[in-house]
Amino acid sequence: MGPHVIAATQHLLRYLKRQQESGLQRAYLTEEARATLRQLYHRTRGSRVRVQSAPTPAVPAQAPAPATPAPSPPPEPAKADPPIPAAEVASPPAESAYPAARVAAVRTAITPSGATKDEQLMDLKQQIAKDAAAHLPTLRDTMVFSTGNLNAELMFIGEAPGNEEERQQEPFVGPAGQLLNKIIQAMGLQREMVYISNIVKYRPAMPNQGTGNRKPDGGEMTACLPYIVAEIDLVRPKAIVALGATAAEGLTGETTPVGRARGRVRSWNGTPFVVTYHPSYLLHNGALSERRKVWEDMLLVMETLQMPVSQKQRQFFTKGR
Repeated sequence: MGPHVIAATQHLLRYLKRQQESGLQRAYLTEEARATLRQLYHRTRGSRVRVQSAPTPAVPAQAPAPATPAPSPPPEPAKADPPIPAAEVASPPAESAYPAARVAAVRTAITPSGATKDEQLMDLKQQIAKDAAAHLPTLRDTMVFSTGNLNAELMFIGEAPGNEEERQQEPFVGPAGQLLNKIIQAMGLQREMVYISNIVKYRPAMPNQGTGNRKPDGGEMTACLPYIVAEIDLVRPKAIVALGATAAEGLTGETTPVGRARGRVRSWNGTPFVVTYHPSYLLHNGALSERRKVWEDMLLVMETLQMPVSQKQRQFFTKGR
């Protein structure tokens, strides 16, 4: 590894160390940056292995040479590349037990201020209230932020507030939210034990809106995405559930239908991540088979969190029950 690469690596590590000391706990990299660092790591590791495994050539036995005048001292060798101090060598991150889900590009990183999680959450709310880039003209004026336990192991993320959520200024309190409460209770939890939020913090506007709702578009999700990412960093859940294709798209940038994205656990930036149908989907299609699909996804979440699962719970929404 050449001196320029070593110097750049040392500079990066020192920069990240300073950011960590200032309170930054997670850095987000583009796919290009990830690929470059991964390539550098493997190339360096491979060259190190080759040097260590190279055989030492045997020195043939020779007869003693006749005495000769001492040779003149050899020229001073060129200075070798400076070694990286051990304290600054970053170990490669451990591979997740789950396949990686892509992380959508965030327009800016947000680090809330405050000594406690409650204070940091309040700071996030104050920041988005002043952030014109997050409050697009296509969004209404009432902010609906989040609800639940800031120390929760499980985090549910939807797309955007609707009419009832805007009225009560709390996510998932309408019919879909009531169904979500039942799902949470079936898992053996209570609403107050989990954290619930939406990617978009304002209700998407429509002409002559009334009580009608619409899904947020990609631009609206991109505008608000830094705040849900900051919430995830703040709560640090052990599992994330994306409710519906729109929420999954906002977090990953992938436009994969729920039917293909669900039924497995992936890693979203190191956190186990499950996609399932939005509760409103079940309100319009309450077939036993569809309810069973959502419940199978919740069983995956429960197993990921190492929650106890009874035989009765395993048999929910099965025909033989």
